[in-house]
Amino acid sequence: FIIIITITVNIITIAIIDSSLMLVNVVHSDHQQAMAERVSLSSMLAKSQNDLPAKTMKDSYLEVHLPLGSEPQLREKYLTFHNTVRFGRILEDLDSLAVLISYSHTYNPELKRSPLSIVTALVDKIDMRHHVIYPDCDIKFTGHVTWVGNTSIEAKMHMSQFREGAYAPVLDATFVMVARDPENKRAAFVNPLNPQGAEEEKLLQEGEANKSRRMGMSRASLLKVAPTAEERKIVHSLFLNTLDTQTVSFRSRILPPNSVWMQDAKLKGLEICHPQERNIFNRIFGGFLMRKAYELGWANACSFGGCRPTLLAVDDILFQKPVEIGSLLLLSSQVCYTEGKNIQVRVHSEVFDPLTRQHNTTNVFHFTFVSDRDVPNIIPETYGESMLYLDGKRHFNQTVEH
Repeated sequence: FIIIITITVNIITIAIIDSSLMLVNVVHSDHQQAMAERVSLSSMLAKSQNDLPAKTMKDSYLEVHLPLGSEPQLREKYLTFHNTVRFGRILEDLDSLAVLISYSHTYNPELKRSPLSIVTALVDKIDMRHHVIYPDCDIKFTGHVTWVGNTSIEAKMHMSQFREGAYAPVLDATFVMVARDPENKRAAFVNPLNPQGAEEEKLLQEGEANKSRRMGMSRASLLKVAPTAEERKIVHSLFLNTLDTQTVSFRSRILPPNSVWMQDAKLKGLEICHPQERNIFNRIFGGFLMRKAYELGWANACSFGGCRPTLLAVDDILFQKPVEIGSLLLLSSQVCYTEGKNIQVRVHSEVFDPLTRQHNTTNVFHFTFVSDRDVPNIIPETYGESMLYLDGKRHFNQTVEH
């Protein structure tokens, strides 16, 4: 199953799976009609996972080509000022591909479509294997399902680029998707996965290990439990290094040399969520949110380090709540940890309702960048900032150890 993409990946992806999903630039009445047509699919949902036929990893395997080299008119959308590829656009394409892979896994041959709605729950990890993406070379995405739960799907994807007569690896990505009913109101069962051979069995076990790791990280979250003994020592050492020895006061703080207060390493942005970026459910496309968060995080790392940073990894992007059309989306980027040339950035997104004045967190993004020079140390002042520092250190260590 090979798809040749000649326009945006998400439009082609959506069109192939379900003609009623082609709602990228349509009026609201068309959107309502498409949703009404999908309601009839609810009767086709399985009552349990055992009622669904098992699928293999080959059933969901997809290969998608992005012809940046052979079709120059496509480059404009992906091109940066510095003649590289916009990584935010790649994030959008990966999100679309993960959805398509999940639809392929849950495809019902009798219906000639999947009766489910698939939404992104988590970007578990994106590891960069090559840090330069060339704007004049074709790109190939491949991927398939590697693990399933009752209502969730793990999709692994690989991106490579054609240079010097062969495709060379660029990145590896792992997304976690969840299945919902056709109206996206409740969870729905997905087909079980039947591994074929030792290699696929290993991938399935890795998916189970990834689930266990995520559960462990959730239990150890600094929003739930106190820092470890070693982490408490780190925080106290940071505190002692900022004390003013002349006043001998807990309240008098001095910034150490080659350091920046955490509160001075922020960057904020605002997006008005227009219908152009909506999905079938009249909500904002997850890839769009990732692109905007990445671009803000990159700009923050760039201004902090004083040069253009390179992305090392993306991890633990959690989609907590959907973003509705018409929302005011507030993005806040924070450099939360540094080490040598490395910069760990956390981007927090929330929707603001100007009528009720309420703020609701929708996503948290974690990006690891590397500069071409040593960067200043980031120093927290408050306890809350110290927790951000420790959380950033945890994500950085996980990237380095991976």
